Amino acid sequence: MIEYCGRVSGFASATGIGSYPGSDARQAAEVVVGELHQLAHLVELPGRGIGADIIGRAGALLVDIGIDTVPRGYRIAPGRSAVTRRAISLLGEDLDALEEAWETAGLRGSGRTVKVQAPGPITLAAQLELANGHRAITDAGALRDLAGSLAEGVAEHRATVARRLDAEVVVQFDEPTLPAALLGRLTGVTGVTPVHPVDEALATSLLDQCVAAVGVAVAVHSCAADLPWKMLQRSNISAVSVDVSTLTAADLDGIGEFVETGRVVMLGVVPSTAPDRRPSVEEVAKAAASITDRLGFNRSVLRERIGVTPACGLAGATPQWARTAIELVQKAADGFADDPEGI
Repeated sequence: MIEYCGRVSGFASATGIGSYPGSDARQAAEVVVGELHQLAHLVELPGRGIGADIIGRAGALLVDIGIDTVPRGYRIAPGRSAVTRRAISLLGEDLDALEEAWETAGLRGSGRTVKVQAPGPITLAAQLELANGHRAITDAGALRDLAGSLAEGVAEHRATVARRLDAEVVVQFDEPTLPAALLGRLTGVTGVTPVHPVDEALATSLLDQCVAAVGVAVAVHSCAADLPWKMLQRSNISAVSVDVSTLTAADLDGIGEFVETGRVVMLGVVPSTAPDRRPSVEEVAKAAASITDRLGFNRSVLRERIGVTPACGLAGATPQWARTAIELVQKAADGFADDPEGI
């Protein structure tokens, strides 16, 4: 019997994926804390450049492993590089802003939950380069070392956030590269140096290592197609976050089976950039309900096992749309909590 860490149902609410537009951490924190009254999150502001994106942020989290920049992104580097120091500084700014917004709203000790995000072990190893220019994921030792360092660092980060906010803190691992890594679709340095598929059992064990280390409920987010539902079902994660626009019939089967295990699926039903016409709250709610209806679930599942999110991160949105997207997902989730049958 798989035992899931933490309160699984905490993810059955509205939240953001993580990234947000602009460079003003205080403004972003105020919006997220003010609008998301069930599951606020620590924002990421990749618009600030190096050290602020999903992989750069890992530089602030990894234990005893540093990073530096290369033309294609980031590489593993010895010592505490300027990039690592910048990542740590930016994360500190974000956490200071969240703590300020949290205290201003009078939420310390309120029982509300906060989510923090980090790259998952497979995506991190796929995107970081070794000194020889190859992806770290091509070296079994480097892959395991990164996963162990990540697990330890995220556990420490989560505990720090929980202490500073006096709140329950859950974790989301972002794994946009997971499907490509498992299917052998990653490109190598040259055409004659292919990146072989990652063994699914290994990927599961590394993810579960991270889950065990943080000791709370964990979600995996991926807005990529071809999600490995069987692997995700075998893992110890509590929730999966998806972009509904990528879903196929096979994904629907995977969602159904995952929900039947008592876990949560978070449905990305609000566009991550402004559409031509703003959807109504009712349209957002119906987009989520239509999926569970097709799977034959009772509408009560919307309250108990379904979360509502934007389709992906909001870094590419305007500030106005980012706020609107957050408002829409919260209001849709409120409708599920109040009267799922009335959707």
